[in-house]
Amino acid sequence: MAWSVGEKVASMLLQAGVSILVLRHLTPSDLGAWGILTAIAAVALIVVDSGFSQALIRRENPAPGEYKAAFLFNVRISVALYLALTLLSPVIARFYAMPSVAVVAPVFFLLLPINALCVIQNTMLTRQMRFASMSKIVFASSVVSGVVAVALAVSGCGLWSFVGQRVAAMAVRTGLMWRCSDWRPTAPREPGALRRMAPYSLSLMATDLIATLYNKIPQFFLGKLYPSSVLGYFDQAQKLKDLPVASTMQSVQAVTFPALAQIGGQPAKLAESYRQVAMTVAYVMFPVVAGLVAVAGDFFELFLGPEWMPTVPYFRVLCLTGLFYPVATVAYNVLKVRSDGRIVVRLEIVKKAVMTVVFAVTIPRSVTAVVWGLVAIACGELAINFAATTRFTALTFGRFLRTLLPVALTTALMYLAVAAVGRWVGEADAWLRLTAKIVAGVTVYWGLSAAFRLEAYREMVALVRRQTAKRPYGGA
Repeated sequence: MAWSVGEKVASMLLQAGVSILVLRHLTPSDLGAWGILTAIAAVALIVVDSGFSQALIRRENPAPGEYKAAFLFNVRISVALYLALTLLSPVIARFYAMPSVAVVAPVFFLLLPINALCVIQNTMLTRQMRFASMSKIVFASSVVSGVVAVALAVSGCGLWSFVGQRVAAMAVRTGLMWRCSDWRPTAPREPGALRRMAPYSLSLMATDLIATLYNKIPQFFLGKLYPSSVLGYFDQAQKLKDLPVASTMQSVQAVTFPALAQIGGQPAKLAESYRQVAMTVAYVMFPVVAGLVAVAGDFFELFLGPEWMPTVPYFRVLCLTGLFYPVATVAYNVLKVRSDGRIVVRLEIVKKAVMTVVFAVTIPRSVTAVVWGLVAIACGELAINFAATTRFTALTFGRFLRTLLPVALTTALMYLAVAAVGRWVGEADAWLRLTAKIVAGVTVYWGLSAAFRLEAYREMVALVRRQTAKRPYGGA
């Protein structure tokens, strides 16, 4: 978890810097087209994997032929999707009245076959718990792609800046994973391998596909119903919110699934590990979310400029989803470990029925209504996921609430302190306001945690001490 979160924090800061530099050379309309392209790619990438990588992680001893079968399937389906989406791109561009979509699509959708080439390498490294290597690979790809994006933006390439960034990141990541992993598709393909894994993998694919489609519904509909600049503001608010929130969710997803899978047969240990991971995630994410809400206006004013200030109200509300989604991800992984996959699909059907109602009410009304609807959906996601885990673990609602409540109260006090400091220095320079708010937030949160001896604080301190006390092999 330390390696994964460390990489995500470093990548998040890097991506934030790159986004700030690139956005100064793009328009909200450019971001509207980008929102449509990334929404389509997100759905297609789920189909490329088809859940087989998670099925291989879960299996006790996968045969070499099973890896080969999954690899060939990934490559074939990715090429088919690439050709289909490239041919359909002019139709998509006309539907949304965004000609740039058709121009960049043939290059952008190269993400699909490039990603397919490294799915099994990523699976092998995950099974081996080599998160240090994976973190270094992802960060290296972020550095290279960030340089590409900034160079293209400064050269006046517009939307191609983000296209080059995504394709370069995937290409570098794929190349480094092949270099780091010793797996090669040389074993004979095992007959029936995909058929044996299909019930579990396809259940997960259906779940992830439904989740991704619904997560991208606002982009698909807002791009049609509202001007492209409005979609650009909304999509950029989501992208900037996702830098900390989605990064944390990806770290939690990547690490806790294989880790919890290894102790899935020990109910008591699984329940306590589940509780502690949820507590640690909340302890990190709650103050980050509250801090982002408090400093959003100053941040956009200083780094992005007046053109992007309409994004601030959307960004503040969307940040609230970070209070729910990372913890909900922990519960989701418990379900994947302990269930046969069918309950996950059933729960997704229930959640998506609720989301359908929320979107049907909010999308025609306004973008503001949509962002508040997304917060309500995130809260419901956590409630439903946790309620389902009570069938498979001994962690009760009361114990879960007592674990998170101290962190939530400490975060609320921190937010009030930051808001008070903001009012106190309200007429000061924007840099001074931002600095004062950040210093106040960190001081108050850490001080209250230490004063009240929060369990999460004690666990974090103990973890740091254990790590710093370690010595290299052969040392004194």
